[in-house]
Amino acid sequence: QVQLEESGGGWVQPGGSLRLSCAASGRTSSNYAMGWFRQAPGKEREFVASISLYTGLRNYADSVKGRFTIASDITKSTVTLQTNSLKLDDAALYYCAAKFGHSTFTQADDMDYWGKGTLVTVSP
Repeated sequence: QVQLEESGGGWVQPGGSLRLSCAASGRTSSNYAMGWFRQAPGKEREFVASISLYTGLRNYADSVKGRFTIASDITKSTVTLQTNSLKLDDAALYYCAAKFGHSTFTQADDMDYWGKGTLVTVSP
């Protein structure tokens, strides 16, 4: 079992930045891919970014490319999401997720583990 705990959410004005973190505990290893999804009120959960802890490869949703950066620190079993130039549409509950295997991901149904989420609010 792997437990995931997010932190770093909060309120920010449009154009601002937040750094989200996800700490993994339990049976952690480099044989996972980890990443982020988000869900805004009334909308479906959507993919944001993922990273393979084994290969270091990353992928991003088109809506966040160039603004968000995902990174991992295997020694600390932590994945971070640096969010810059935040827009009103970025406001959502951000979930950390993990999938066993070496490949990055985009589909929520493929995840093995989920965190409880951290809230990002973007408003003037």
